[in-house]
Amino acid sequence: MEEKITEQKKRMLSGIQPSGDLHLGNYLGAIKNWADRALEYECYYFMADMHTITVRQDPAELRHRSIQQLAQYIACGLDPEKNTLFLQSHVPAHAQLSWVLNCYTMYGELSRMTQFKDKSAQHKDNINAGLFTYPVLMAADILLYQPDYVPVGEDQKQHVELTRDIAQRFNSIYGDVFKIPEPMIPKTGARVYGLTSPGDKMSKSQPDGCVFIMDEPDVVAKKFKRAVTDSDTEHCVRFAPKEKPGVANLMSIYSVVTGKSYDEIEAEFEGKGYGVFKPAVAEAVIDALNPIREEAKRLIADKAYLESVYEQGAQRASYIANKTLRKVYKKVGFYQI
Repeated sequence: MEEKITEQKKRMLSGIQPSGDLHLGNYLGAIKNWADRALEYECYYFMADMHTITVRQDPAELRHRSIQQLAQYIACGLDPEKNTLFLQSHVPAHAQLSWVLNCYTMYGELSRMTQFKDKSAQHKDNINAGLFTYPVLMAADILLYQPDYVPVGEDQKQHVELTRDIAQRFNSIYGDVFKIPEPMIPKTGARVYGLTSPGDKMSKSQPDGCVFIMDEPDVVAKKFKRAVTDSDTEHCVRFAPKEKPGVANLMSIYSVVTGKSYDEIEAEFEGKGYGVFKPAVAEAVIDALNPIREEAKRLIADKAYLESVYEQGAQRASYIANKTLRKVYKKVGFYQI
């Protein structure tokens, strides 16, 4: 009976590049919600190490970050027994399907991708083919596992739309090969902005305004102390994103971490000003991150356990991925071994 229920679960997949430590935006915007989904969904989460090399990486650092990110995933509540956790490069089918899908993706579709334009501007000395075609690899990442849902931020919705277009094009030629996935955008905590630049999404590229999961408490406190608020002489804690984006960002973080509504937060800090509000937000974040950071440290030291997790994850992921790949190879006419 239990096995039958598992088979009826909807499937979900997501991944984050190990191009740096996970930060508060990753946690509140995505990973915090992932842990609760294992009961309802069959979940696949991967370290997108293949995507990172569109930008030059230090090889030893990339290996270290990939394993560290795996440990952080588990510390954030992703139980390897209930979720399939793996490194993207450990499942060759990602690259194999990506090549096939390249041949069913139009140049014009890729040239319109917003993130290619942004990343090309950031890395003018290395505008490589992988940077241009990585949305196709992302489509392969998704379609291999035939997921029902892909949890993404609003800024990644364009990639899921392209994935759907590629899948529909392939299906129109060869029949019902790929399931057409739906983007799942969280209603709360979906977007955390930088503490020093509340107009931009929190990013590891702006470390001064980015709170990392592995930051020590004193570092977190200093970052929130320097957080941008506004020039309002009343220093009023009020949720007004257009007028007070910095304050709204801090309120959003505090709300997600504590579970309090904006009205409750406004009442709590009425007449107290930013000098009281910012340290309170910092303390709430520190309380939330402390157990995660300590557990991640413990896991990183247990190399044998992490090795068993990613090996088992790669085996489980490969079983599903290879079923899809064999079907695709047969459809396009590759001779099967």
